Amino acid sequence: MTTAAVAAADVAAVASLLGDPTRAAFCLALLDGRAWTAGELARLAGVSPATASGHLDRLVRGGLLAEERQGRHRYVRLAGPDAAHVVEVLASSTRPAAPRNSYAAVRAGAGLAAARTCYDHLAGRLGVGVLDALDQRDYVSRADGIAMTASGAVWLASLGVDVDGIRRAHRPVVRLCLDWTERRSHLAGGVGAALAAVFFERDWIRRADGRAITVTDAGRTGLQRELGLAIG
Repeated sequence: MTTAAVAAADVAAVASLLGDPTRAAFCLALLDGRAWTAGELARLAGVSPATASGHLDRLVRGGLLAEERQGRHRYVRLAGPDAAHVVEVLASSTRPAAPRNSYAAVRAGAGLAAARTCYDHLAGRLGVGVLDALDQRDYVSRADGIAMTASGAVWLASLGVDVDGIRRAHRPVVRLCLDWTERRSHLAGGVGAALAAVFFERDWIRRADGRAITVTDAGRTGLQRELGLAIG
């Protein structure tokens, strides 16, 4: 089999895994970066535990999910940043969702669009805004793809980020991730993950429902001071 044929087979295998609405719903939920139990995912998708278990088995065998067991509970999470990137890119390629009828659904959708996690980094208007601010301050360069600049490394160090550790990690230092609600890029990679971790640690952002996050008063002040980012 040629290299092209092998690559085509791999793409088809991943497409098959995500071609089922239940499995796709599981993967989208797991973009919050946390581990879920099989029972939680079953309730989310409205399927029986046995049906959920079968779908999860396929996702684990296919390499999109990783699992661990604690007592009677089975926990699953996305296998890593690459798996999360695949799911987010596919989500960004879909047609915009139809208008939602209930107030709760509209509010939930607005919350995700404003600020959410995309696995271990920030997405939504907040994530896109952070990337724009980094670009405007020359903390990243987008002349040829994206790269962290020397001044960006100094700024990260001032936040207490282990820049050398990011460079040594087995993942891209910075990477663009197409945002499925904004249809523009937000920041992924080691730096994107580090910034999200710092913002959580400083209580600038907090988890809300599901993947949605909220910006605290301290976060509004910090983001304005560090990045000139005004959060309404």
